Amino acid sequence: MKNFLILVAIIIANFTIEAQVRTPESSPKTTINQVVGLTDVEIVYSRPSARGRAVFGNLVPFGKLWRTGANQNTIISFSDDVVIGGKTLAKGKYSLYTVPNIQSWEVIFYKTTDNWGTPADFKEENVALRTTVKEEALSKPVETLTIGISRIDTDFAYLEIYWENSYAALKFEVPTKKMAIESINKTMAGPSTGDYFASAQYYYLANLDVNKAKTYIDKALEATENKPFYYLRLKSLIEAKQGDKKAAIETAKLSLAASEAAGNQDYVKMNKDSISEWSK
Repeated sequence: MKNFLILVAIIIANFTIEAQVRTPESSPKTTINQVVGLTDVEIVYSRPSARGRAVFGNLVPFGKLWRTGANQNTIISFSDDVVIGGKTLAKGKYSLYTVPNIQSWEVIFYKTTDNWGTPADFKEENVALRTTVKEEALSKPVETLTIGISRIDTDFAYLEIYWENSYAALKFEVPTKKMAIESINKTMAGPSTGDYFASAQYYYLANLDVNKAKTYIDKALEATENKPFYYLRLKSLIEAKQGDKKAAIETAKLSLAASEAAGNQDYVKMNKDSISEWSK
């Protein structure tokens, strides 16, 4: 009887899945991904079409907050801080709202992104940035709302919105020069202490050239004024692996003192255990 009920449940489940109706969305969702300089920009929005309707001033009233799309929030995200109209917009994800007017549009980057359409309770403290751009008339109407990134340069690009006979574009600047110079300076300065430590740790754990592991951990410690207890711990393990138990014990004692000062009891125990083992 139990097996029969299970079989019936499976048949019903399969029928339910197969019977689900699939229809196209009237405002299909799309995602735009664009790299500007060294900054990743993503736009996720639903695209309504005019379908013979007057859009601005009718379907989308002038002077009122618009979701800049359909269905869920239109969301734009930046991987780095950007500058818009001389004001900094912190990296992150925002709802994109606009207030269309005949000659200008207000563009609003809003901090909450879980609103369906416009927020039920619009809060000014959630406005990350607000600016105004010029509205331009298009010579040829655009049937379906189109949002994109265009006029791309290494240091800036334009967020563009087209629909019906209206076009609005917002310039945003990206920190390409700052990021590139920082990357160049970091690379030209050579590996960091963290790079040396990670390399030493990998060589040790992967049972590769233990002498290279020792070279890397020595370089990490040489470049560090306050020797981290975990750096010293790794050095002691490498020395023990090299067969130099005497050096390993001395380094483990340094790691023990540093881990005691840091209050890390896990490393205190590991060092004490190793010193005891290597002293036999």
